[in-house]
Amino acid sequence: MSQPSPAIVPQSAVRRLPRWALWAFCLAYVLPGFVGRGPWKREDVTAFGYMAEMARGTSPWWQPGMGGFQPEFDALLPYWLGAWSIRLTEGVISPDLAARLPFIILLLLTLVATWYATYSLARSPLAQPVNFAFGGEAQPTDYARAIADAGVLALIACLGLAQIGHETTPALAQLCSTALLFYGVAALPRAGVMPTLACALGLTGLTLSGAPSMALALGTGSATIYLLQKRSLAADDSASLLKLSWLISLALLNAVLASQLDLWRWRIDLPLAQTSEWQSLGQLFLWFTWPAWPLALWTLWRWRHQWLRLHFAARHVWLPLCFVLVASIATLTTHAADRSLLLALPALAALAAFALPTLKRSVSALIDWFTLIFFSGCALVIWVVWISMQTGIPAQPAQNVARLAPGFVHSFSVTTFIIAVCATLTWAWLVKWRAGRHRAALWKSLVLPAGGAALCWLLLMTLWLPLLDYARSYAPMVRQAKTLLPTQVSCVSTLGLNRAQWAALRFFGDLPLKSAASGANCPWLIADGDNPSTTAGFRPGQPWQLTAVFRHPANLQEKFLLFERLEK
Repeated sequence: MSQPSPAIVPQSAVRRLPRWALWAFCLAYVLPGFVGRGPWKREDVTAFGYMAEMARGTSPWWQPGMGGFQPEFDALLPYWLGAWSIRLTEGVISPDLAARLPFIILLLLTLVATWYATYSLARSPLAQPVNFAFGGEAQPTDYARAIADAGVLALIACLGLAQIGHETTPALAQLCSTALLFYGVAALPRAGVMPTLACALGLTGLTLSGAPSMALALGTGSATIYLLQKRSLAADDSASLLKLSWLISLALLNAVLASQLDLWRWRIDLPLAQTSEWQSLGQLFLWFTWPAWPLALWTLWRWRHQWLRLHFAARHVWLPLCFVLVASIATLTTHAADRSLLLALPALAALAAFALPTLKRSVSALIDWFTLIFFSGCALVIWVVWISMQTGIPAQPAQNVARLAPGFVHSFSVTTFIIAVCATLTWAWLVKWRAGRHRAALWKSLVLPAGGAALCWLLLMTLWLPLLDYARSYAPMVRQAKTLLPTQVSCVSTLGLNRAQWAALRFFGDLPLKSAASGANCPWLIADGDNPSTTAGFRPGQPWQLTAVFRHPANLQEKFLLFERLEK
């Protein structure tokens, strides 16, 4: 028996969001955070270190390495992209900005793939709104476009996307590959080669980005959902059978590819039976996926008759649910929980979009008021702290900055100030627009959440960027070390440094580093001061003399020890 759709949507509610506005929205969110900063610790500068070594030709392309360190994640594609970009733009822009250029494209491609995936799901028969007795219901194409616009807005609004989505790490390559695969499987029943190509790119991208198990699970899981639909594929549906066979074959071929490249690793890290660890995971799920998760739960409830009683035929619910469940299981069973949960965001945003046709006006108003108060408050705090740093009024925020980041010298930039003012005025205009009588637009409830998230991220990456760059970079420590080292030093030994510290010394200091384990006879040695065991062998009478201790101004627990070799 066919269940009635819970979506009652008139044609007036599927007004199109102007394309220029949607693209401006996306660019205003994507570009800040990639431009105007240096590599940040730890994952960001570590990944850049591998890219830089490959671009220099000091690391094999099939086995990335850096100072004897192998990557924590067995990824290839993100390092290739960064290294290629550094080589192609050598002498034109700085290497760190060059390495970020492909990742700007990856984040934009993630948003585009999410739009097309949500659009394809909204075109499925069971996702359509109710037909009115005398006409006037939303047309399928217009309805799907409005739902897709809402899906992109929901993805931008997710709090967890901001920081990790603007890093040059394998996580962003995995996110883009997941979004491409999501689009491919969502549009698989439709004619054309693009869905099949997207599946191939998504599965291969996941495999080469260090997530072959995710590729296998998502590929086979999506194919299983199609095969379990109550309406069996008839003989004249041979094209669909061929596409499903192709999807399963691609998943298996990528599993073989991962084996050939030795990309399979056992990373299962089950959470302990401690309340604190489970509370931490619960908090991560709550804030990282906000505000998409409450809307996604509402979608599951309002569309329950379609996805629970129709035997997997409601692919607009089952497919994104499959992606969310796989990513959630990975979050609970791996140590990089936030980076695993990141892969759930495109599908979760699609699920959230299908809640909008069923939202009551009171719920929509509650979302608007909460968003208005929260993001306006955050923007106000950002502005007050910035004004305090510039003028000293009020005094307390500036004193807090001086205490948390001693040595930081603030500066005024006309360009960033103008950008921040324009963004704030745009937010005020959005609030005024939403407060007006614009009840018809289906995507209206996600305009303020997405706009608020983009506003606060842009303000942080303009007004606070010098402060964040100072606090989250190893540059202050490296500059201290450079003041004591000779201008022309033959080599510097390293002991106990982690990947991020080694990469920072290479990039910010341009130092010729050699691992102490290599036996190099270097006149200087830099050791990690966090671990006392690294200095156990450096006692009076030994060939090394402690010359200086360099601490990170924003984290005094993090320090470098500089030793000079004594003359015999």
